[in-house]
Amino acid sequence: MSTTTAPTVTHSRSRLAGQLAELGVERNGVLLVHASMRAVGAVSGGVRAMVGALRGALGHGTLVVPAFTPENSDTSPHYLDRVRGLGDRDREAVRASMPPFDPATSAAPSMGRLSEAVRLDEGAARSGHPQTSFAALGPLARKLMAGHSPDCHLGEESPLARLYDLRAQVLMLGTGFDTCTAFHLGEYRVPAPPRRSYRCVVTAGGRRQWWEYEDVALDDSDFAALGADFARSDKAAPVRTGPVGSSTSRLFRIDDAVDFASRWLTSHRSGALVQALCHSPG
Repeated sequence: MSTTTAPTVTHSRSRLAGQLAELGVERNGVLLVHASMRAVGAVSGGVRAMVGALRGALGHGTLVVPAFTPENSDTSPHYLDRVRGLGDRDREAVRASMPPFDPATSAAPSMGRLSEAVRLDEGAARSGHPQTSFAALGPLARKLMAGHSPDCHLGEESPLARLYDLRAQVLMLGTGFDTCTAFHLGEYRVPAPPRRSYRCVVTAGGRRQWWEYEDVALDDSDFAALGADFARSDKAAPVRTGPVGSSTSRLFRIDDAVDFASRWLTSHRSGALVQALCHSPG
């Protein structure tokens, strides 16, 4: 008995740009993108063509992506997973091997292929936070990436707050609400948010060193539930859903998402202990 395999669909840059426009990506606007290229499927020209499609849909707009680097922190889930089961000597060897953050060269492999393609573009600007930087292309890129305080992951002194001020759009390109960075700004805007310590490797005075600081305790463990309620809510502008490549993608305003998140988190967490060490990007 013979079987047949469905042919692989290869998506063109022009078709992807058209789908993005149909979804509602604004010409000359500002767009924060979280992407799963695996969900998008095969693209003629690869990830660079996907970046081109996004920029084509934006026109003279600005494209922003997360460029987080949990690999240089020993308080991040990435590190805890890496050293699980190791003895003290091997743990120290891992810590000693961690390179300090450099906005010009530090890779962000856990953010996916699209984020890396944007980061590596010769015209890209990158913010300076050693763990939760962003990268951007377009006319507002340098302005949006400037002034990212090194002790403010995703709060008022981060690019997220600047995106909020501009009412930027957020595109979840084949990804779920569990990866929605915008919701973290909502965590900063709840009354008396819990705080915790973070630690990462930086360069200071030309030397590699560990730096410890305190910031809001970030926790994305309930973001999927938060996002589901946000999508159903009649208190925010609709979340638009549609195909981009082989993916189902979502588009919404960052200010709608942040405002909804701050209300939702205030009522749903209600002072419960946050298991941030297990879930935060730091």
